[in-house]
Amino acid sequence: MSAPRQPQPVKLIASIITGEPELTEEICNRLTAQYGPIDYTSQRLAFAYTDYYAEEIGPELFRHFITLRDLIAPERLPDIKLYTNGLEAVFSRPGGSRRVNIDPGYLTLHHLILATCKNFAHRPYLRDGVFADLTLLYKGGTFTALAWTFPDYRTPELIGLLNSLRDAYYHQLKK
Repeated sequence: MSAPRQPQPVKLIASIITGEPELTEEICNRLTAQYGPIDYTSQRLAFAYTDYYAEEIGPELFRHFITLRDLIAPERLPDIKLYTNGLEAVFSRPGGSRRVNIDPGYLTLHHLILATCKNFAHRPYLRDGVFADLTLLYKGGTFTALAWTFPDYRTPELIGLLNSLRDAYYHQLKK
């Protein structure tokens, strides 16, 4: 019989999708105030893999990935998702349409998990209306996609970026 034990702390990551560059900075300031310093910000990445957000947020979107320096307990993910949903609401247009999409998640040595409020067969329920999306697995020295992995998370560029972030997390755990 296995005995329960606490998991290693995880690396908090967020994807910020918007068409307004100044909004990314304000979101990052709010995330820093809530969760501590940012230790990585990606370059501005075009978001052209889907038009899912075009009608609500806008047609010319870009994304930044950030990671937060302070490692967290994985069970905090639902609270973080609810906080980021609140930020999306704060920065919404009059009438409620969003100007930004914020997808928090975490990296471990084994996988990338994203938080979502949308239920599907591959998304276990966590709590408070939040589900875990097992987005990528780490095996054979790299992150690998699953049948349901979003198209942009399958690209060699994004896999390479996430592999680099995993390496940084690995070294952070060793300290």
